[in-house]
Amino acid sequence: MGNAVDTKGKSYNRGLLIIVLLVGTFFTVLNQTILSTAFPTLMNAFNVSTATVQWLTTGFMLVNGIMIPISAWLSTRFNTKWLYIVAMTIFFAGTLVAYTAPTSNFGILLTGRLLQGVGVGVTMPLLQTIMLSVFPPEKRGTAMGLAGIVIGVAPAIGPTLSGWVIDSFTWRDLFGMTLPFLALVIIGSLFFMHPVLETKKEGIDVLSVILSTIGFGSVLYGFSSVGNDGWGSTTVIVSLIIGVIFVGLFVWRQLKMDDPFLEMRVYRSKPFMISAILSSISMMAMVGVEMVIPLYLQIVKGMSAFHSGLTLLFGAVMMAIMSPITGRAVDRYGAKRLSIMGMTLLTLGSIPFIFITKDTPTAYIIILYAVRMFGISMAMMPATTVGMNALPVNLIGHGTAVNNTQRQIASSVGTAILISILTNVTNDNMPSKHLLKTDPLVYKDHAINATLNGYHAAFIAAAVFCLLAVITALFMKNRGNASDYVEKNGGESK
Repeated sequence: MGNAVDTKGKSYNRGLLIIVLLVGTFFTVLNQTILSTAFPTLMNAFNVSTATVQWLTTGFMLVNGIMIPISAWLSTRFNTKWLYIVAMTIFFAGTLVAYTAPTSNFGILLTGRLLQGVGVGVTMPLLQTIMLSVFPPEKRGTAMGLAGIVIGVAPAIGPTLSGWVIDSFTWRDLFGMTLPFLALVIIGSLFFMHPVLETKKEGIDVLSVILSTIGFGSVLYGFSSVGNDGWGSTTVIVSLIIGVIFVGLFVWRQLKMDDPFLEMRVYRSKPFMISAILSSISMMAMVGVEMVIPLYLQIVKGMSAFHSGLTLLFGAVMMAIMSPITGRAVDRYGAKRLSIMGMTLLTLGSIPFIFITKDTPTAYIIILYAVRMFGISMAMMPATTVGMNALPVNLIGHGTAVNNTQRQIASSVGTAILISILTNVTNDNMPSKHLLKTDPLVYKDHAINATLNGYHAAFIAAAVFCLLAVITALFMKNRGNASDYVEKNGGESK
């Protein structure tokens, strides 16, 4: 990864640019899950309810999801260097606001989180777009393997890191510990980031932004509310109906525009469409289970938040090790076999969870979870690489935004489905309250069994997601070819 030339004809060091990108985006994506084990502490510190504190994650994910479609326009309109610096600066400001938030004002902490969401919504898709643009197609697997370390591993270590910081220090240190690194990244960006993406002066379609914001925001909010409110909640139903209507209007408008805000025609590429579906189903299987396993470990096995997070750490390390290896493998062997093997491993690692009990050894959980993450590392980024290779260079930014938006929604859907199944099956199997007075020990035994039934049902749903991913992988191509897209669309790349 030596010297290359940017869009202004100036030489730059590609290796240093990528290091700045990877480190910066790692810290921004890490914040997706870093508060997951800190909620009880924050509830006490700010004197707020569970529903209120949940907005620190819900609001972050909403803003993140809304910004991702906008990132495609931003990356084609503004100089890459300054877009990244501004996004990282916004993220730094949000982190600083959260770090200094007075415990008398929860709104300030939430504001900091929303600013962080804006930064992540730009840096995460920008990382993928730049990695795909500065490497030739035959090296993009390796590039996306490196990106996979950031996008896959950072959220996975969030709960473990959060638990350790909360146990050892204060909640403010969750934000404060990242500030020096973010400052170094911003300073490094001034020297090592370069404009590497072609830009053009085009105005923003305000109506598209409004439709996108309301549509994707409502869909994400609706699914994120299912865990607390249930599928029959008016909030959930109305949010999803509004979201679907506005997303439909947004897509219709994009297909009618000569120069769309977000190019939905990327779905005309079959390799891209299949890869997007595969990575979305993988996210549903991964993120949902990442939520359910810590609940099982804490509620059924009585573990602390830190130790439940630590149980998932080996899987995150496995993904960190395997992502660059599978990236190089896809450059050499193609993605189809890797994806089929990866999704098969994911399925085999998921099925045993259906039979867990309160006495299941923790080591068994650690190994199974690591097998799942191994499988995901073999499939998700290789599939994404093939999908992006099937698009012309000028559509890679749009393809990245579409893929990330779809994955974001899939993550919310997967989590909503698993949590709602877990809750409903548990509640349906709970013993009657009068047994608590007449025979407390029997009540406790039946309650644990009811809870386990809920987890078993949730893991059955996760295994179904995995089987769908295996079937999707059968339709994958080994490699994507952008020339096929151009030929099939009248010789145009739009």
